Formats: sequence, C-alpha cells, structure tokens
Amino acid sequence: MSTIQYVTKETLEQMKAELQRMRAVDRPAASKAIAEAREKGDLKENAEYDAAKEAQGILEARIAALEGAMANVRVLDESAIDTS
Repeated sequence: MSTIQYVTKETLEQMKAELQRMRAVDRPAASKAIAEAREKGDLKENAEYDAAKEAQGILEARIAALEGAMANVRVLDESAIDTS
C-alpha cells in the first residue's frame, strides 16, 4: 500500500529533474559501461562487466523508486498552511 507524500512545488521540481537526469544521462552511461566491459572478453570472468551490470540494476531500482514516490506525491501550497 502506497503512502501519500506531501511536498512543495520546488521539491517536486527537484524530483522531476533528478528523474530526468537519471533517464537521460545516467542510464545511457550505464549501458555504455556495460558495452565497454563486454568488449574485454569472457563475461563469466569479467569483474568489470559484473560491476557495470550491478550498477545498472541499482540505477534502475532508484528510477523505479523515484517514479513510485512521484506517483504518490501531493503538492502543498505553503501560503495556504496555517502556521499559527
């Protein structure tokens, strides 16, 4: 069951920017690292390939977690909050 997260508009924009960066910059870099490691030879004895695949898995998990969090975000209008 997902919980709703309340964030400011600025926080939501930061989340969107981070997600965009991970998709546009980090994901292609991870793919490139895997391709470079694959070129170095036998995959079952290639530690660089294993590390690159693990890094890609972690990145994909972070992307999925951020997408999930953003699906449950509600933006708060700070001016409408009574702080008295």
